[in-house]
Amino acid sequence: MSEVRSGKAGYHHGDLRNALVDAASELARGGGPEAVVLREAARRVGVSPTAAYRHFANQADLLQAVKDEGQRRLADSMEKVIAETEGPPGGDPAGAAKGRLMALGLGYVRFAVTEPGMYRAAFCRVELGRQPWNQGDGVGDLHPGDVRSFRLLIGAMDALDAAGVMRPGVRTGAEFAAWSSVHGLAMLLLDGPLSDLPPPQRDAIVTRTLTMILDGLTV
Repeated sequence: MSEVRSGKAGYHHGDLRNALVDAASELARGGGPEAVVLREAARRVGVSPTAAYRHFANQADLLQAVKDEGQRRLADSMEKVIAETEGPPGGDPAGAAKGRLMALGLGYVRFAVTEPGMYRAAFCRVELGRQPWNQGDGVGDLHPGDVRSFRLLIGAMDALDAAGVMRPGVRTGAEFAAWSSVHGLAMLLLDGPLSDLPPPQRDAIVTRTLTMILDGLTV
């Protein structure tokens, strides 16, 4: 039986999987990872649950796809702020490296506060399909299997180090300290006592936090 139907998503033959991920992502946008239900995604697309199960083994499988989509959108947000703020090529390497780290942090928090449902989905725990960390002998040897946002952060730290502006002895594991600080700030803004701040005060706190992280890493 063909999967082609005139459902709400208007998908074409062969696009059902993507249509289901799109529908499930919209569910996550509205209610976080808990709202991702395979039957509801199928209903929104206009197919039966049986058709959906041809593409996803179970609900956890669909949630993993939504998590991957959330991570992709998070990295896109970070790269977008870099593109908005970076200067022309050939400028001061130190200034460019510092600006890149600030931009990554701003893009990270921007995604969290503008897309809280997808942000939560991007970091929900799904046992199925979890990407392993490549482990060496120490924290400096830890690398994610496939987390583009974290790879962007590693690149920014390496750029600071290459520009000669990183404080001696702080490079190893610096990405974990920065990531933890910015992620913690994002969660305070979403679910903690900072969630009711007006945008001007919120933006000031974000800028101040990112500046302090940068000041702690550089000379």
